[in-house]
Formats: sequence, C-alpha cells, structure tokens
Amino acid sequence: MRRLMLALLTGAYLCLALVISLSLWRWEAGPGVAVAAFVGALGLCFAIHGLIASALQGAGLRVDIETIREAHGILLEQVEKVDARITALVEQVADDAQRRSEELTSEVHQLEDLVARMSDRLEHQLTYQVAAARSEPRGRSPQSSALLEVVQDALAENRVDLYLQPVVSLPQRRTVFYESFSRLRDDSGRIMMPAEYLAVAEPEGLTAAIDNLLLFRCVQIVRRLAKQDRKVGIFCNISLASLADEVFFAQFLEFLQANKDLHGALIFELGQQAFNDRGPVEARHMARLASLGFRFSLDKVTDLDLDFQDLARADVKFIKVGAQMMLEQLEEQDGKLVMASLPDLNAEDFAGLTRRYGIEVIAEKVEAERQIVDILELDIGYGQGHLFGEPRAIRDAVLAEADPPHDFMRGALRRRVGGR
Repeated sequence: MRRLMLALLTGAYLCLALVISLSLWRWEAGPGVAVAAFVGALGLCFAIHGLIASALQGAGLRVDIETIREAHGILLEQVEKVDARITALVEQVADDAQRRSEELTSEVHQLEDLVARMSDRLEHQLTYQVAAARSEPRGRSPQSSALLEVVQDALAENRVDLYLQPVVSLPQRRTVFYESFSRLRDDSGRIMMPAEYLAVAEPEGLTAAIDNLLLFRCVQIVRRLAKQDRKVGIFCNISLASLADEVFFAQFLEFLQANKDLHGALIFELGQQAFNDRGPVEARHMARLASLGFRFSLDKVTDLDLDFQDLARADVKFIKVGAQMMLEQLEEQDGKLVMASLPDLNAEDFAGLTRRYGIEVIAEKVEAERQIVDILELDIGYGQGHLFGEPRAIRDAVLAEADPPHDFMRGALRRRVGGR
C-alpha cells in the first residue's frame, strides 16, 4: 500500500511538471526553458513532498510518544494497585498468623486446665482404690494383688501407650480410618495386653482411668492429623463407666465443645453388649456427643439381628463384625444364601439394609486373602485386620506431644500408689 501511494504521488509530480513545461512551450518559450521549467517544477514538488512527509512523521512520532506516556501512566497506576493489594495481603497474613497463635495458646491453656482436673479426678480415684485395696486385702490372690499394683503404677507413671490399626476401604484397600488401642507397660518396659491387665483393672474400676487417658490422646492425635490436612478418622473406645462418670464427662464435653471441628474425625466406639446395657445417663451423654456432630460405632458384635432403628436414633454409623463369624453365619436355604440369624434376608442384602439406616458395616479381624472374596460378595465396604496392617505404636516423638503436660499424674500419685 505504501509503495502504491509513492508511485501515484511520483506520477502526479511528473504530470504537474510536464503540464508546466508544456504550458511554457505553448507560450512560445524555447525548448531549453521548457526543460528547465520541467526539472525545476519536479524538484519543487519533491521538496514540498519531503517537507510534508517530515511534518507528518513528526506529528506521528509525537502521537506515539503521548501514547507511550499514557501507557506508562496506566502501568504505574496498576503497579500501585498491586503494591497496595500485596501490602494488604501481607497484613492479613500477619493478622491470621497472630489470630492462629492466639487460638493455639488458648487451646493449650484449655488442655492444661482439663488435664489438671482429670489428674485430680484420677488421683482421687486411684488413692481411694489403693486405700480400699489395703483395707481389704483378703479375697485377692497374691498374683492379682501384684498385677493390680503394676497396673496402678503404670497409670501413675503414665505408661499407657497408644496403638493404631488401619481400617481400609474395599476393594481399594485405602486407609480411611484408624482404630486406637491402649497398652500398658510395666516398670521393665514389658507391654501388657488388655486381656492381662483388664482382669484386675475392671473389678477395681480402673478401666475408666485407662479410657480417660486413651480419649485424651485420641483427641490430641486427631488434632495433629487435622493440622496436617489428613482426612483420616480414628475409632476411640469409650466405656460405659466413662459415659456414666458425671464429673469426667462434663470436663470432656467441655473440651469437645471447644473443638467441634473434630466431629468428623473422632468416632466413639462401644461394644454391642455395652450399648445394650446403657442406662438413661449413658444414653443422655451419647446424645449430647451426637448433638456436637460426633458419631458412634458398635464393635464386638455377636448377634446380627440388630435393631437398626434404635442404632440410627443413637447416631451409630458403623458396626464392626468379625469376618470369620460373619462368614460362618452363611448358609443356603431354598436355593439362596442367607445368614443364620437373619434367615429372611439374602446375605448380600445385609450391607444394603444397614446403609438404608445410615450405617456402614466393617468386617474386622480379617486374617486371610480368601476371606476377602466372600466379604466383597456381601458388598461390605470396609475391612480391618492383620491382613491390612497390625496395630502399631505411635512414635515416641508424636506420643510425647500427645502426653498430658506437667508430668501428668506424677508426684502425689507416685508417692501414694503402692506406698512409694
């Protein structure tokens, strides 16, 4: 386009110069004058063209410079806005960090207060039990007395360990929950299994003290996992003794009310017999936990003929059934596979029935791969057992963070328990 314009202008200049020279020739000027006039006119046209082009180029340059200045002004304005936003963001982050620090400080103070009250409660409980044991030594074998003293020492010295076992989704086998277990250690470091220490702890009413420590540590571990943004729940056993303990439950409920965000990750677990034996106090306390959003699980299930409406009203969301026990219930009647305790229901419909009441079935104590095939045919959604992972102790460093502060239950308890 630019070349065409230049060619047209050149042609116009030539025509103009030619017209001028021909006019002079017509007016009887000589040929030399006509040629000189042609060349002069042509040169004058190109000179005028150069001046006009230079003026236009200067005007265009000034327009470009003004455009650049406007763009520079807009850029500076945007930079100032970005700087203001960054400054506001930095101030907001600083404010959020300070707020989180204040919340954490408040939580720590609350935990310390709760632990102090739990310590007083457990100290009173253990002191009373030791006094009763000394005043009524008869009727207890020397072995039971020695084992009871070991259990009391383990509680007084805070030698209660937390173990976690994975609960996986089926068939993916992805860990979605953990179940917590408590283990006691004697002064030599030997681990005591529940079957060993519960034989003397239950008659002496010490299971509530063990439950209290386990509950406290489960809450702390859940809080730690939540800070790491790990969406994994923990099943934590709670006994009827803990639910019936008005003093402990009031303190524990106060703590949970201040940590409602844990409701999706902490699941309280009761045995089937304990659930059936609960009284009005225990049922009321379960309802108060449910009102905060916490869920319940039923384990140690021995009878599959359950009242699902009653379970749903109590906010029971999981039932754990032993894999072998469930498979042994299977039998064939009239050409269909049923469970012995539910002969009117197809076996593969059992999990669907529980889901209609908002309850998921977990096959526990899964030990062999061959059990998985039958469990999957029953449409069971979750599994637990040594096949998926054995209970493992929480690392010492993590457990230390979950330990009650201020050497929980040391000092006075250590001097009183066992006379030392």
